[in-house]
Amino acid sequence: MDLDSPIEKNFRIVERQKKALKNLGLKTVRDLLFYFPSRYENFSERKNIIDLQQGDKTTVYGKITDLKSERARFKKLHYTQAIISDFTGNIKAVWFRQPYLATILKIGDKVALTGKISLGKNGLYLANPTYERIGSYEDLGEGASLLAIYPETRGISSRWLRFSLDKILKNITPTSDVKDAIPEEILKTYHLPSLKSSLIFIHTPQKISDAEASRKRFAFEEIFFIQLSRFKERLQYKSHDSFAAEINDKELNDFMSIFPFQLTSAQKKSIGHIINDLQKTSPMSRLLEGDVGSGKTAVAVVATYAIVKNGWQVAYMAPTEILAQQHFQSFINYFSQLRLTTKIGLITSSECKKFPSKISPSEATHISRNQLLKWVENGEIPILIGTHSLIQKSVKFENLALVIIDEQHRFGTRQRAVLAKEKSDKIPHLLSMTATPIPRTLALTIYSDLDLSLLDEMPAGRRKIETIIVPPDQRNRAYEQIRQEVKEGRQTYVICPLIKESKLEVKNVTDEAKRLQKEVFPEFKIDVLHGKMLPKEKERILRDFRKNKINILVSTSVIEVGIDVPNATIIVIEGADRFGLAQLHQLRGRVMRSTYQPYCFIFTDSRSPRTRQRLKALIKAKNGFELAEYDLQLRGTGELTGNKQWGISDIGMEALKNIKMVEAARLESQNILKEDPDLKKYPLILERIQKQANNIHFE
Repeated sequence: MDLDSPIEKNFRIVERQKKALKNLGLKTVRDLLFYFPSRYENFSERKNIIDLQQGDKTTVYGKITDLKSERARFKKLHYTQAIISDFTGNIKAVWFRQPYLATILKIGDKVALTGKISLGKNGLYLANPTYERIGSYEDLGEGASLLAIYPETRGISSRWLRFSLDKILKNITPTSDVKDAIPEEILKTYHLPSLKSSLIFIHTPQKISDAEASRKRFAFEEIFFIQLSRFKERLQYKSHDSFAAEINDKELNDFMSIFPFQLTSAQKKSIGHIINDLQKTSPMSRLLEGDVGSGKTAVAVVATYAIVKNGWQVAYMAPTEILAQQHFQSFINYFSQLRLTTKIGLITSSECKKFPSKISPSEATHISRNQLLKWVENGEIPILIGTHSLIQKSVKFENLALVIIDEQHRFGTRQRAVLAKEKSDKIPHLLSMTATPIPRTLALTIYSDLDLSLLDEMPAGRRKIETIIVPPDQRNRAYEQIRQEVKEGRQTYVICPLIKESKLEVKNVTDEAKRLQKEVFPEFKIDVLHGKMLPKEKERILRDFRKNKINILVSTSVIEVGIDVPNATIIVIEGADRFGLAQLHQLRGRVMRSTYQPYCFIFTDSRSPRTRQRLKALIKAKNGFELAEYDLQLRGTGELTGNKQWGISDIGMEALKNIKMVEAARLESQNILKEDPDLKKYPLILERIQKQANNIHFE
């Protein structure tokens, strides 16, 4: 069987199944082979219905004898209800908020249901069980005690996947179809199974330890190749020439002494790292990681000053127009305070600006895109701040020596490469910055190509935010505290998950702003902000909020990154269970910008113990770094930062809970590149990371 051939050439599938496979990202036989189970059901733990007890977590096998979709009498709650029968008795299964299941399942279907046995008014029932249609117990496997359960979509079931994978596994050969790219000595060192053994164990394990060994191997493999790829990129990047800046220590210290605040020791240490890098002929490649409000922008300003002082240019890329506009204004404020007349440009998809204006030297002015590009190309504008617009082919620099990327995880690797590598004959220095809490293992993996500087202390005078989980019956007390704060001149954010009303029973910006204005705070000025507003309208709203013309701003998470309004001291987050902990931490950072006492009110209607546990972590964690580690253990890295965002699979994310595995993969990848930088002895490894660099799917 040719693993690179299309699935339809090897299996009989109808059009509906073709679409379903495409939705799962499965095109070739190889894709199928490396589509791993999400969990396993244990046959040995199954019970007859008559033996079930409250609290059991088990699998029930039987036939559907009754099936209907209903709506709760007093609530807007749809559910599907089924009666499952085996030769010993009956039990009810209930799927809440899943009325569509009544059209998928049918009376007479034989099913395997896995879930927790709960006690209701009318006896025991299965609450929201996972399900799978079966023909008979024998269809589930050849006497195996474990059953692989795969992520499904309509049209493709776990049963179909198991059948197909069984056929593939019987036809693959270790020599031609699945060549193991991990050197044998590494497998032996860490007691990892071979590739073929791992594929068999992960799809058809006889015992759970087999599956765990396979998952460990594939987790190690993914992290290992990411590390190799990043370290190889680093070697190539460092091999180029860059701009070696001449930096006068006295001038730099004089520059920093004019700041209207005292730099923290962490800021000074990070500035020292950066200045040392900028003086080298090889390009800097550094990540500045700092908690919300720790002062990353001030560090970026110092680095910018050092480059501009040498007569070179700096490009500063932000992920959103709002943030780009704010940084543009921040740089104007910093350089104006320091009595420097440095020209600063702004470029986004909707506008271009230049500072200073010829007519009004203390202000910026709108200019045409062509004029801005002309001045950037001939070097008249040394600092250019913008969004993705910075990486357009039309943007050319005379001597780009430093690229600063804010919230760098929001940009793809290729986007960063275009700006950092293709805008000059020499390679510019690269400074990436992020306020997103990142677990240590993730930083070691994803940022292997970057040196790391941490801002792990807050500026003097900042108060710790008081985070309060507010139950539904305590809303009015929270509203009264908001009223008192606003009367004293402070301001408030109210964050909602949605812009407009939807089928989801969650707060939206439009209706919540109207409700607050009419029913709760009629005496205050309330306005709204969201991502679908025109840029000029967003700018006006933020300008009015900064000037305290707006008391309460009802917004989506568009204000998550970089919005700096020191007078705002309270943030209310509606539907907090719909946000990840990292995002909640970023949002509450909006009110950690002054010496006033900040408050964060967490509103949620969820009664889930797990949700409550997660939200309590916001109160316990001392900072974003601690919160990131806590969230990694509690929920998994995919939920912390989004596995799609980092390009790591679910199984690769499992490795990030194991610091020893990450460090082992890091050590082995470094050793291989030290011994053989061009990977001539390791053609399979070279092929793998080349495909990885080109974003080609492979396994």
